[in-house]
Amino acid sequence: WSSTARVLCFSELSFITEPSDVTVLPKDPAVLDCQAHGQPPVTIKWLKNGVKLAESEHIQFLPNGSLYIPKIKYTKEDSDEGFYQCLSQNKYGAILSQRSRLTIASISEFVLHPVPIVVTVGSVARFSCAVISSPPATITWELNQSTLSQTDRITVLPNGVLQIHNVQLEDAGDYRCVAANVGSRLKSHEATLTVNRDAGPTLRQRPKIIAGPQNVTVALHQTVVLECAATGNPRPIISWSRADTKPIDVYNAKVLGNGNLVITDVSTKHSGVYLCRATTPGTRNHTTAAANLTVLVPPTIVEKPESQTRPRAGTARFMCQAEGVPLPRISWLKNGEQVHLNGRIKLYNSKLVITQIIPEDDAIYQCMAENEQGSVLSLARLIVVMSEDRPSAPRNIHAETISSSAILLAWERPLYNADKVIAYSIHYMKAEGLNNEEYQVVIGNDTTSYIVDDLEPARNYSFYIVAYMPLGASRMSDQVSQHTLEDVPLRTPELSLTSQSATDIQVSWQPLPAKVSRGRVAAYRLSYRTAADSAVTSVELLQNSTEYLLEGLQPDTIYLLRMAAATRVGWCEPSAWTSHRTPKTSSNKVPSAPFLQLEALNCTSIVARWQSSPESVAVQGYRLCYHEEGQPEQPNIQLQAQTNTYTIGGLDPRRKYHVKILAVSKVGDGYQRDQTISTPGCVSARDQLAAAPPPPNQVTVLDGNSSAVSLRWSHLPFPSGNAVSYTVRCTPVGTHNVFAIRYLQTTKQSVTVQKLDPNTRYEFVVRLHVDQMSSPWSSVVYHQTLPAAPSQPPAGVRVTLIEEDTALVSWREPAESNVVITSYTILYASQKDWMSGLWQKIKREGSHTMALLEKLEPGNVYIVKISASNEVGDGPFSEIVECLLVFHCGFCLAVFSDGLYHIDQRSMTGIIVGVSIALACIVTCALILISKGKPRKSSSHKVIAVGAPEGPRAGLASERHTANVEALIPMMSDHFVDTKGGSNIIIRGTGPVSSKKWLLFKREIRNPSDSDVTSLYEAGKTVLRYEDHPGSAPLPPSSREIIYGPLCSESSHTSEGSQETGDSGHYSNEESNEEMSSPSSSQSSRPESFGPDDRTTVVELKHCFEVEKEVDASWLRSTSGDSQPASHTSQAASS
Repeated sequence: WSSTARVLCFSELSFITEPSDVTVLPKDPAVLDCQAHGQPPVTIKWLKNGVKLAESEHIQFLPNGSLYIPKIKYTKEDSDEGFYQCLSQNKYGAILSQRSRLTIASISEFVLHPVPIVVTVGSVARFSCAVISSPPATITWELNQSTLSQTDRITVLPNGVLQIHNVQLEDAGDYRCVAANVGSRLKSHEATLTVNRDAGPTLRQRPKIIAGPQNVTVALHQTVVLECAATGNPRPIISWSRADTKPIDVYNAKVLGNGNLVITDVSTKHSGVYLCRATTPGTRNHTTAAANLTVLVPPTIVEKPESQTRPRAGTARFMCQAEGVPLPRISWLKNGEQVHLNGRIKLYNSKLVITQIIPEDDAIYQCMAENEQGSVLSLARLIVVMSEDRPSAPRNIHAETISSSAILLAWERPLYNADKVIAYSIHYMKAEGLNNEEYQVVIGNDTTSYIVDDLEPARNYSFYIVAYMPLGASRMSDQVSQHTLEDVPLRTPELSLTSQSATDIQVSWQPLPAKVSRGRVAAYRLSYRTAADSAVTSVELLQNSTEYLLEGLQPDTIYLLRMAAATRVGWCEPSAWTSHRTPKTSSNKVPSAPFLQLEALNCTSIVARWQSSPESVAVQGYRLCYHEEGQPEQPNIQLQAQTNTYTIGGLDPRRKYHVKILAVSKVGDGYQRDQTISTPGCVSARDQLAAAPPPPNQVTVLDGNSSAVSLRWSHLPFPSGNAVSYTVRCTPVGTHNVFAIRYLQTTKQSVTVQKLDPNTRYEFVVRLHVDQMSSPWSSVVYHQTLPAAPSQPPAGVRVTLIEEDTALVSWREPAESNVVITSYTILYASQKDWMSGLWQKIKREGSHTMALLEKLEPGNVYIVKISASNEVGDGPFSEIVECLLVFHCGFCLAVFSDGLYHIDQRSMTGIIVGVSIALACIVTCALILISKGKPRKSSSHKVIAVGAPEGPRAGLASERHTANVEALIPMMSDHFVDTKGGSNIIIRGTGPVSSKKWLLFKREIRNPSDSDVTSLYEAGKTVLRYEDHPGSAPLPPSSREIIYGPLCSESSHTSEGSQETGDSGHYSNEESNEEMSSPSSSQSSRPESFGPDDRTTVVELKHCFEVEKEVDASWLRSTSGDSQPASHTSQAASS
């Protein structure tokens, strides 16, 4: 840490002499001095208007660092006039000097020439002229081309005004003014003064100010003239005073001529409002005129930045505060160049903060304060200490709101090198907006929690934590955001009162700023009563109200009014009572109340601006008065009709003042307007904020739809060359999610905000950035996006069979927020109709999520899909759901775009159990056949496995391909009797029905001696066979197999059906004894358009058949026709 002491005595590089302002004549030489001190070698370069100069014959660099110009150029094409700075550099960095202005002496043509006037003897004559000159010109006057000398009656003011009091006949003639400086001398046009004799005795006249003081701005140490010339009979007496009641400086101020106030060597103490008063001698008749004197002061730095030594990944903060009039702009330089702001390096008002320091940040930094009166710089150095053994970042940051001003932070110690941590640094700032100041709190290493208790209510804050060791710091932790609770408002709005008639009071106010409201204002309460009555009437108003009209009041009566505001937490203290007198009842039309605007100039001054109503009657003047709340009213101030502004000075900081104004006409006094305003506190130089540019105005919404909004705005003009940009903030109204707030950067005065949520109310504000300064946010503009059509289909579509020809369709609303559903469209069709593009449609209201599909045809496969709609349009349809309409063991499948049948976990479990049982049966039967029977090859008979659904279920799920599979199964003769009464039907691929049978045998066989029966048959076994007739057409493939490909197995159907019915996939013996399907139902399951080319024969059978032997029932399921012959052989043998 020895380096810290070395830095505090910083002497690596500094200026001994800096250039200063200079004024020279054209073609004269000029020298700008600059000398620097530091560890050699030290080099000095020069900049003109921010651009580096190259040495030449015209520009020479002297050995001591000064700049020498042998012959000043002053032409339109090439001029040496401008701002100069020297740049000094050595191995530690570079520093820039203060700004020096080189001015070439000149004088412009007259911008104001004297004009002829006509006066009477004994009155006042006044001439004026003006030029633009550098340095300022000296003004003299000539009468008839001879120099005019000053006398008691004749006064020449430094600003170029000539006053002649008590005009005599010999004063007539031609007057002109002469302006001269070191550069040249100019004469104005001549103006004739005509003096007329007095026509007779003059009537008594009230005093009238013919040339009052004007608001004036002067530089420090200059001379200022406040003119005041008045007429009247008798001649009025001129007196001067300050509006703040402070005494006028008698050492530097004097009265020149007949009432003009001249102040020499002005300083900041001379700033203020000066009152000129013209009074008729011996009376109280007087007229007043006022002017504000502003003294411009070059910047001075009152808090200088300090050099620092910081570890890598640490944080450095350089403070800088400056004074001056106007308030100086503060910028920062790094090694003589502008600091480039980014995510690590930020400027908070005038404070430079560098976080996560890297070695490249080691440099000399300068704070530069400048205004139009000059610039001043102060430097500091940042030394970066390197350390490789750094701890990792604190982990698992958690924030919890405690109150409206406190949030609890908790975290876990770093994962690595936690034992080397000596302290934690907590960083926090407001989450909304840009360039919010970051605050820091340092605590010891003995805790992992901290309460931040200096926060503003109803604000979002972001936090992160850094762990420190002696020579290093961790990276910043993850950021967390948290919102403080609301609180009651700090104060009530400022009220503005006026009357539109004799029986009403119009009350208006501005919404409270967020810092004052401390949450969302929920309501206002307006209370009023007469001054003579204690009964109070209160009215509660909505949160978005900004005005209210009290009607039915008594004329010419003093009313007292006050207001309170509330958030969800509660009501604030009501304001003090404000008085307002209703006008008298009159048949004459009097002037309306002027539109009044109050603005605090500083902590002790208020400027009032007003404007008469356009339809108002002729106004002869205004009457203004003001008083502090709780104090008696001050005397009225009479103002002329052409006056529309007045500055009230000498006020106390942080006080509420009431200002009243009314217009005066011939008919009488007009309606009065009352308004309140609070003066701000007088901040010290340390607390002064940098002068911010005004916010953008006239923010308007040009156009918008459901997902985008176009904005446009305007701003006050700025000098050309300034880099101007804007930030647009878009916030959903009422959100507490900081990540829902969006920021857009643009250099244009318009922007289109995309990707908004439909049917959502947003608030938009715009901020201006110019010269690294940011304006406040503009006024809030609200806009609600249009509704949008649904973009998501209904979810969870299910079809449940509740009767043989009726299904229940159910679904859930689309998973979309801010989208209103007004109706649903259900499309369904049988598979045949679907192939033809024929759909049936059902409409349901948006509040319904179920619908019945009635009059369905049993045995068909139905396809269902649903879409959601609203008044904007229709949304997409859901994925199709196929439903096989077989009531007893029917099922529905959801078919998605991948062409697969999606089966849930329970269905898959059922499939696995069913397949396991089937395999066990196959193995058992195979062992029995091998042990008891002899191998015999079948020549022409084919056998298929049984497992199709019952008759009405001859649909997609029951169709099979069986391709020329031979099985070692004993065949029976063509003549037998089914003792169970089974159907004697053989279904062919071509459609006709023959008299052949599928045979289901019991133990007793009618024709045991038939020649076709082999010795493999044993009593008690069930044998299933069919005959293959030559020439019969093969059964075509199903439509599902055409579209999605052949099915791998049937187990999914049974399991899916069991999922719907809630059973295990097995059916009762009563079901197994039902008859097989009729020929018509079997044929209807295959579209006629399918060709007969396929040689695979598919037969639809009853899904359930009974085996009566040692066991009660045995269910067999077939595999797909695409299986290998060996598989079919095994299954047939099992059968």
